[in-house]
Amino acid sequence: MKRCLIVNPKAGAVTDVGALLKQFERIKPAALHVTKHPGDAESYAADAARNGCDEIIAAGGDGTLNEVINGIASHFAQTRLGLIPLGTGNDFARCLSLPATVDENIDIVLSADTTTLDVVRAASDHDRYFVNVSAGGFSGIVDEKLTPELKQTWGPLAYIRSAAAALPELRAYRTVVELDQHERVDVDLYNLVIANGRFVAGGLPVAPDADPADGLLDVILIPSRPTSEVVLLAAQIALGKHLKSDAIIFRRAKKVSVQSDPGMWFNVDGELVGNQPIVFEVLPRALHFVLGKR
Repeated sequence: MKRCLIVNPKAGAVTDVGALLKQFERIKPAALHVTKHPGDAESYAADAARNGCDEIIAAGGDGTLNEVINGIASHFAQTRLGLIPLGTGNDFARCLSLPATVDENIDIVLSADTTTLDVVRAASDHDRYFVNVSAGGFSGIVDEKLTPELKQTWGPLAYIRSAAAALPELRAYRTVVELDQHERVDVDLYNLVIANGRFVAGGLPVAPDADPADGLLDVILIPSRPTSEVVLLAAQIALGKHLKSDAIIFRRAKKVSVQSDPGMWFNVDGELVGNQPIVFEVLPRALHFVLGKR
């Protein structure tokens, strides 16, 4: 097995880079890359896949994982992906129930036991792949308010606090959503979520029933509502109780097309895509992911 390890030394949980790299000696990677700038992980992953690395390990947060996935997008069939979560949120690692410590995750990497997971392609002004969650509309404003300081001060209530701070900027998007080309939803939306994983923002269960291996996207539409209902919905989302709410529209689909006025930007694991018509399509079990024995 020819392994390549890509490390983000600026990931939120990293306190001692030297000690961390010492731990990684157990992996005995054929190549080790330490990122310095945004985009480095994607470039390193693409080069590694082209040069015959069988397995690429992303050591970082959700953003690092997303970069690596996009780097190997042309090589999903030939390349295995491992993850050592080092971020502050680690939302996809949480979805996969990965352990908390670096050594435990190294054990999983060394086990070489893989499973296949879905990947989502978001096609707009440019294509972007992701495994966790993409959200557009109001959630982008909430993300801007959801600072690390707010998370530290408010803990699980940080999302509700940031949603309240974003309310003055709330706006509706006239949106047409097509699901698998057999259902069309024409509605004024505050927010739209396309989920393959279950968590965002450091553990917020935005799609509590999503399964990243079922070949389906969980689609959550939040129509325009009075402010009081939006505040209540934010609290329900924080508890993962919103799917039964009359304030949302919930669907599952393999392919979702979105057009909105004004154009809606989507956040895909930290990168903005969209402001054009955008199409989300699941690639069923396209990703070979090292998860250990389950």
